[in-house]
Amino acid sequence: MAKKEAAWGCNDCGARLLKWAGKCPSCGGFNSVVQLTAAEVAITSASAAPGAIQLIIEAAEAAGAPDPPRLATGIGEVDRVLGGGLPAGAAVLLGGEPGIGKSTLLAQIAGAVAVQVPALYVTAEEGLTQIRARLRRVGAVAPGLALAAGSDARQIAARILSGEHRLVVVDSVQLLSLDGVDGEPGGVSQVRACAAELVAAAKRAGVALVLVGHVTKDGTLAGPRLLEHLVDTVLAFEGDRYADLRVLRAVKNRFGATSEIGLLRMEAKGLIEVPDPTGVFIADRDPSVPGSCVIPAVEGNRCLLVEVQALVGPNEALSPARRVSGADPNRVAMVLAVLARRLRLPLGSHDVYVNVTGGAKLSEPAADLAVALAVASAWRDVPVPPDLVAVGEVGLGGELRPAPRYELRASEARRLGFQRLIGPGAGSGRGRVVVSKLADAVEAALGRA
Repeated sequence: MAKKEAAWGCNDCGARLLKWAGKCPSCGGFNSVVQLTAAEVAITSASAAPGAIQLIIEAAEAAGAPDPPRLATGIGEVDRVLGGGLPAGAAVLLGGEPGIGKSTLLAQIAGAVAVQVPALYVTAEEGLTQIRARLRRVGAVAPGLALAAGSDARQIAARILSGEHRLVVVDSVQLLSLDGVDGEPGGVSQVRACAAELVAAAKRAGVALVLVGHVTKDGTLAGPRLLEHLVDTVLAFEGDRYADLRVLRAVKNRFGATSEIGLLRMEAKGLIEVPDPTGVFIADRDPSVPGSCVIPAVEGNRCLLVEVQALVGPNEALSPARRVSGADPNRVAMVLAVLARRLRLPLGSHDVYVNVTGGAKLSEPAADLAVALAVASAWRDVPVPPDLVAVGEVGLGGELRPAPRYELRASEARRLGFQRLIGPGAGSGRGRVVVSKLADAVEAALGRA
């Protein structure tokens, strides 16, 4: 009796199934199982056939290959996020909202790399005239940079395999198509097949590959989640299109850390590095306004001072509003619950709005104390002292837990004129206000109610 072939697959994890299921048994994703095309079934069957792949085993203590050479992008902040430049043979996926500046950033990178080695910029969205105009605007025209317009993934893969270019930029992967694969460009099957074709060609030829990916309304990369698993590095290009500050963040990085961020500023002639990113988020802060507190947040090896704002107002409806921008809504809700239960603040009948200025995003628990002080300051209508920064994690019992790298946070705060750092922990350095309870921290910062 012939063995039944796996004709269904999960878009999120790539698992293959014999029949459809509402929930993937491998990753637990709902509504992610789709039927495979005949070509995909053939590929799956061939890879699973006995003897199709010969496993090569090496000793763990054997001398490994040297690290792949890296290409300098010409932008120090981008090199920082990548871990030292673009590695040869690596595939990078760059995602961001429309109009945020992805094409401008890649035009500058391609022009800078083309000064060192040949590079190719392939566009499936624009014409070559538009690309040339952008290159001239940002000053990225280089003799070693070639341009091409097309959407055939197999033709692009052939150019990669030729080895003529050491960097290939493809803008964007959602508009490519591959013969023999069902679906329209941008569909699940097409995106997955095109990305796999290009990544395999780049790794075989040792060429650095950069793919541009569109994002959905909720900010995630469009297409199957398997797209992120195929590449070596996933970069998120964030910021407000109506402001000039841009943040480059590594979501996944096999050749470097994922905790580093790069700060860039959009100007008429392209993106430039921010000379002193430490205080860029508090440049326009007014310390005399209640509901504002500064936290020295750590991103990788860099400390950034970020302002947290809060607004508390009476609510005339049945349920109070809770709006959070730039911080974790779950942690903010927990901090509000602790303030209401442990400090008796009547927040249940008031609207609370929390905002992180400058488009910054706070994800570390050490931001809890700054959020709590900003909310308490807004409720009591008493401003936080202008020379004070706060850092610490708030527990459900109202206790405070210390945050790592206090010395780095304190030194950067002092460099920008802040003299006191309030938070939990042992020791008492210069300007250090040590507290172990949230109530004590509120009293030390705002005075006795």
